[in-house]
Amino acid sequence: MTISWYPGHMFKANKEMAKIIKEIDVVIEILDARMPAASANPLLKQMRGDKPCLRILNKADMAQPEVTRLWLNFLNSQPNCRAIANGNDIKLENDAIINQLELLTAAAGHKRGKKQAMIVGIPNVGKSTLMNQISGRKIARTGNEPAVTKSQQRIKLNDNWYLHDTPGVLWPRLEDQKAAYRLACAGAIRNTAMEFEDVAMFAAEFLLRDFPERLRARYNMGELPAQPDQLLEKLALSKRYTKGGHVDWHRISELLLHEFRSGKLGRISLEFPPAVAAAAPIPETPVTPEAPEMPAPPAAPDAPATPESPET
Repeated sequence: MTISWYPGHMFKANKEMAKIIKEIDVVIEILDARMPAASANPLLKQMRGDKPCLRILNKADMAQPEVTRLWLNFLNSQPNCRAIANGNDIKLENDAIINQLELLTAAAGHKRGKKQAMIVGIPNVGKSTLMNQISGRKIARTGNEPAVTKSQQRIKLNDNWYLHDTPGVLWPRLEDQKAAYRLACAGAIRNTAMEFEDVAMFAAEFLLRDFPERLRARYNMGELPAQPDQLLEKLALSKRYTKGGHVDWHRISELLLHEFRSGKLGRISLEFPPAVAAAAPIPETPVTPEAPEMPAPPAAPDAPATPESPET
């Protein structure tokens, strides 16, 4: 099945983002730490041009820490970009994000004074939860499903910074279908726009290939089956997920995807940075590892002193 999901509100939101981005100073792009490449909106790259970009690898507590560190190093090497991680074990605060925004605008030669940022991300990447976290109050509705936020709002971060929130959006054509299936595994595609059985088969295949020990530990399995359909069948029989004497494929597919999305299978990264991905498969790590400290973004060069702009 070809995965595609681009409802009307996303088309409208992308058009509004293209207008707003002309007026803002920095773009904050929220990426899924488990799949930073698949969760990056290609339309945003065209929209922002050379505007500075702060990339936040969200849900880092669900990704393998050593792989997240590689992604941070890779993204911090990009021009006009800084990257930091956020998760339940390394929660970002308002001041930390504002500091990154100031460093980006100073490096770009922006004048001091009032500035605006725009926060963007794909559906269900945790953008609304992050906004509530850094604001210290509930300003965005959250939910464990895509497309909870459908309208824009503007909030004040401090006396100098304003933040434009935007709905979670995808793009018209998901040309890389492997990336589309990763998005579906993570819950970025509405359930009614995908076939659970197909996506669960995709998940079972990469789990068997790259994370066999996670499957053994979680489901108390000894020898694992060779094929993804055999894995789902074995799981279904062990859970007694049958209907009329046959495997209930939909129910067992829902279970496997829920277990992945909720982190019950441990910290799993689905992508490496480009140069590393060509060299080696993703290594398996313990189910509950201690998260090593993430590297700090590189220091921004000193910007020339500029006079303060009048308040607006």
